[in-house]
Amino acid sequence: MKRIESGVKHIPYPQESVYNKVSDLSNIKHLADRIPEDQRQGINLENLECTPDKVTTTVSPIGQIEFGVVAREPFKCVKMETLRSPIKLTLWIQVVSTGDSSCKIKLTADADLNIFMARMVEKPLTEAIEKLADMLSALPY
Repeated sequence: MKRIESGVKHIPYPQESVYNKVSDLSNIKHLADRIPEDQRQGINLENLECTPDKVTTTVSPIGQIEFGVVAREPFKCVKMETLRSPIKLTLWIQVVSTGDSSCKIKLTADADLNIFMARMVEKPLTEAIEKLADMLSALPY
């Protein structure tokens, strides 16, 4: 199991507002619209389907990937797992209050990888987790 963590990002919005937005995966559509074309790295956003509990997209050269929410701890954490993917991946989005009108967020991913796969995907996965954390910290809540 390979653990990858983003840096801690500070958000100038209340913990509850941030949690409510990130815990509803249908909000991913709005996030996807903010990804610059040159940073999409094989993600086909035209095939992006989102519901409050599930996200499905096509990623080159892997194919279709589906994430689903497996646990929510209001207003602190959302846990997701891959439902369809060649790599088993668990992702946590943690939200911690730092005051009445601010909080911080951190993403943690556990990937079930053999040593060969870990060498191939560790760097791109680390970059993706960090970019996702940056985008989440830049959203208006």
